[in-house]
Amino acid sequence: MAASASPDSGIARLVIENCAIATVDADDTEYASGHVVVAGNRIESVGAGPAPEGLDGVARRIDGTGHLLTPGLVNTHHHFYQWLTRGLATDHNLFNWLVALYPTWARIDEPMAAAAARGSLAMMARGGVTTAMDHHYVYPRGAGDLSGAIIRAASDLGVRFTLARGSMDRGESDGGLPPDFAVETLKGALAATEETIDKYHDASFDAMTQVAVAPCSPFSVSTDLLRQGAELARHKGVRLHTHGSETVEEEKFCHELFGMGPTEYFESTGWLGEDVWMAHCVHMNDSDIDAFARTGTGVAHCPSSNARLAAGIARVPDMLAAGVPVGLGVDGTASNESGELHTELRNALLINRLGPHREAALTARQALRLGTYGGARVLGRADRIGSVEAGKLADLVLWKLDGLGHSTIADPVTALVLGAAAPVTLSLVNGRPVVADNRLTTVDEDEIAHTARAEAQRLARIAAEG
Repeated sequence: MAASASPDSGIARLVIENCAIATVDADDTEYASGHVVVAGNRIESVGAGPAPEGLDGVARRIDGTGHLLTPGLVNTHHHFYQWLTRGLATDHNLFNWLVALYPTWARIDEPMAAAAARGSLAMMARGGVTTAMDHHYVYPRGAGDLSGAIIRAASDLGVRFTLARGSMDRGESDGGLPPDFAVETLKGALAATEETIDKYHDASFDAMTQVAVAPCSPFSVSTDLLRQGAELARHKGVRLHTHGSETVEEEKFCHELFGMGPTEYFESTGWLGEDVWMAHCVHMNDSDIDAFARTGTGVAHCPSSNARLAAGIARVPDMLAAGVPVGLGVDGTASNESGELHTELRNALLINRLGPHREAALTARQALRLGTYGGARVLGRADRIGSVEAGKLADLVLWKLDGLGHSTIADPVTALVLGAAAPVTLSLVNGRPVVADNRLTTVDEDEIAHTARAEAQRLARIAAEG
């Protein structure tokens, strides 16, 4: 039986049929051969077999034979500016990596931020991401309108987007890691964050741009910034994001400075709750996981970055068993040079199987859920995106699975998660195509690559000059 929303004969329709469908709904409904009807920016119906006959206003009909249709991928943690510093400090742990790269990052300006955002977004969108987020927290003095540049880049590509407006107010002179000229004052950071919310946050059902309050991390922000940031977010009705429990060094830092572990510290500052999600959460004990489950605090799991920086293996199976909301994140491309979220489906499954749960850690379908519905839940949008259901927004991906790379894998979800990177035949955001036949439709990929390369070289020159 097809699920359907109330039909509207006045809206142009797109019909996709004859494809396998993984809906990622509450029952994990799948169709070996099914259809989806998109009306405007909403999913109108989904079900087995061909689409209903007699539909009005069908503007396009796609034969999805040999394809798998899924919800669009949702990225829950990233740092776009790092697109300009890929391939550096490749043999460092987190703290040494930050020390090595902060002097360069502290020189970014508006054109650099724009180029990096376009490169990061383009790479993700081409690989099936329909909702992205950027945790941008480096705001050097005199650098220009960095938040505006990032948001404009997402708008140009047509990707649904959350800007986690980050901040740092603990520089080197206060015991932090970033250079002093790359941090803001407490007052300045809060004012700029509020201004960004007022200017860009859209709370509507089909919002393309939202803003979250996102002080960087316990070792780069003051306790006052965390507390007042949480108060600001709840006053404005937006979500909260930060890094948490990423490394053993962070845990040691929190105990030495605050007399408690990261989770206890976050709870003491108002940073646990259903409106909060944290990146990494690698070093979580049972009581930490219980606290996240009790409060509904979400996690952005970044398996490739955690491995690249030797941070460890997050306890994702235990989090899921406890009821913690978990999504996937690319993380910054200075610690995940590929910049593609669909590779995180595979890496989440494989890396977690190296942990104590071994082969029972995650299944292919759980990995797909992390990258779709799980991410939507973490970003507070699970009622709108993250599954293929009638009435939800038409953020969908049609993956081509009939080529050489997947030719002998019978199960399409297994093929997508464990097989070679699948080409994207079509990616829709809000019912509009952003990828067709594995190429971006809204921007020029070659121009993005050329501009980003030039800005990366300019940044390297400025950093070298000191």
